[in-house]
Amino acid sequence: MDTRIRTALATTLVAALTLGAAACSGGKRDEGTRGATNPATANNGAVLGGTPQRGGTLTVLSNQDFTHLDPARNWVMGDMDFGTRLLYRTLVTYKAEPGTKGGELVPDLAEDLGVSSDGARTWTFRLKRGLKYEDGSPITAQDIKYNVERSFSPDLPGGPDYAARYLAGAEGYKGPAQGKHLASVKTPDEHTIVFELRKPFAEFPYAAVLPTFAPVPKARDNGPRYDNRPFSSGPYKIESYARDKQLVLVRNTHWDQATDTVRKAYPDRLVVTMGLKANQIDDRLIASGGADASAVSWRKLSPESTPKVLTKADVRARLLAESTNCTEMVQMHTGRAPFDDVLVRKAVQYALDREAVMTASGGPALNDPASALMPGSLFGGRQPDTLGIPLTGDVEKARQLLKQAGRVDGFSTRITVSNGDKGVGEAIQQSLGRAGIKVTIETVDPSAFYDTIGDTGNRTDLVYTGWCPDYPSGSTFLPFVFDGRYIKEKGNSGNHSLFRDDATMKRMDEIAAMTDAAQADKAWQRLDGEILAKAPTAPAVVERMPLLIGTNVAGAFGHTSFGGQLDYATIGLKATSQSGN
Repeated sequence: MDTRIRTALATTLVAALTLGAAACSGGKRDEGTRGATNPATANNGAVLGGTPQRGGTLTVLSNQDFTHLDPARNWVMGDMDFGTRLLYRTLVTYKAEPGTKGGELVPDLAEDLGVSSDGARTWTFRLKRGLKYEDGSPITAQDIKYNVERSFSPDLPGGPDYAARYLAGAEGYKGPAQGKHLASVKTPDEHTIVFELRKPFAEFPYAAVLPTFAPVPKARDNGPRYDNRPFSSGPYKIESYARDKQLVLVRNTHWDQATDTVRKAYPDRLVVTMGLKANQIDDRLIASGGADASAVSWRKLSPESTPKVLTKADVRARLLAESTNCTEMVQMHTGRAPFDDVLVRKAVQYALDREAVMTASGGPALNDPASALMPGSLFGGRQPDTLGIPLTGDVEKARQLLKQAGRVDGFSTRITVSNGDKGVGEAIQQSLGRAGIKVTIETVDPSAFYDTIGDTGNRTDLVYTGWCPDYPSGSTFLPFVFDGRYIKEKGNSGNHSLFRDDATMKRMDEIAAMTDAAQADKAWQRLDGEILAKAPTAPAVVERMPLLIGTNVAGAFGHTSFGGQLDYATIGLKATSQSGN
């Protein structure tokens, strides 16, 4: 039995995360792109507000609803953070600590990080005793197996697909309807679950952090409607949920902290207020008056609000802007003309003014220009300048490429952006327009954005979106964004360029089979450049997650493994009497 693989893996991957996080928590990447100290990152690696008191109401001000809270469908960084820290637990989770320590794994529902055998093709987890749902009923291994199986259901699209990629016999499986089950997920008793994989996967404990590996009791499953009322195995349960308006969480009295080393559950209640305008959220938190002193922001700070925050020391002291771990890109529909022509796609890469996009995203204090696909954390700290394109683009080169493609007069196309990224869409529109590519912008509410662009038959030619690695390995970035074998008609995730390239997919399989982690890292880095040369996307910026908190908020930090979103496992209030409840 290869029982020590998990220890070696943790050491290797935490070291990789340390390199990347050091670059975004106090190293060179924390300096502004003009060489001066970046005021936005002064609180990186810190916990703001001290230790919270127990009690009170924490308010989350949001411009949107959640994309999905159903653990089978939850695969957006902020939503995963919220769901797995508050509503449901997974086999394994991340430490609740800022900086590099937030990349370390700890057991959650499981007693340990899993035991591997058969050359990391089999992983066994044993559950802790005394785990209960919100009604006091026991959490069983069969409930975790059931959620893994339901993640394959065609009517529950959009969730993490690690199970589909790695479980033996998963090809063609459509979920547990009509009593069909996966033989490769075994539950010999209520406290043991065994996963049999079709190939070695030493990183499997990192996949076990994802919501797919949370429990769902079969009796509570009601298909797509489960999104509205997940059954709690975490410290809070849903009291009420009015879509696009408000979500109220209250304590799950059957959650036992003795079984949970991560979540502190300081507030009595959490209220997510939705449908607010972005500038309204910023202004309320800048003022931090009344109940807003006990509030935090769900969305990134608006670019136009950045000066209001960075120029005021007392407000800047409440700003978190962790993580440079997510690459934003213009993804092109490579299966549809004119973007089935690599010359046209390269023209987009050369026409894109990354400086304009960066400015529209909040400026150099909150973003870095992207010069590769994977973030710098997967390159040892800094992205290489793979294409060598000037920051403001090369319009003449773009026009030459279009001429070679037989499109001297350019063409018209459409791009879909989240309505919070309209300014970014306009920067892209103007950039491409210089080369003769006329772009119409279509905006979508953030909560519907991923479902919209995941509809491969009806989406626009261009989409502006990004990807954050689920853990510090190239295997969680390039295959999920560029492997054409997992493209879905509905609920498509990651590969929004719909890129299908046989040579790329073959190389991905070869790298995945490498047993030397350092060799694999180098191979993923080389493949990054090879894919970029085929131009399925145009990298734009590597973004931070700038978030403001109220003056009465404590225990706040941006968790690097959740893309810089606040860690809801340990956040709370300084004075519970000031929360308005």
